[in-house]
Amino acid sequence: MNEEKQKIHDMMYDIIGEDACEGTCTDSDLYQEDGEWKLFLCGFMEPWRLGKTLAEVETSLRRHAGPGFGPS
Repeated sequence: MNEEKQKIHDMMYDIIGEDACEGTCTDSDLYQEDGEWKLFLCGFMEPWRLGKTLAEVETSLRRHAGPGFGPS
């Protein structure tokens, strides 16, 4: 795993939490395509676009992990 991908992976655990990540924060779900980071979660039709920079990725992850998103 390259350094930037490791930082994003660690960021996911920090923002979402280890319990919530469980099997969804795996290495195979996080990838870069055309210079943009994407996260593909099981059960979703399309991958989530996270952004091109670490700052964009962090903002996206915080928005996706915020209240009102996902199962209640």
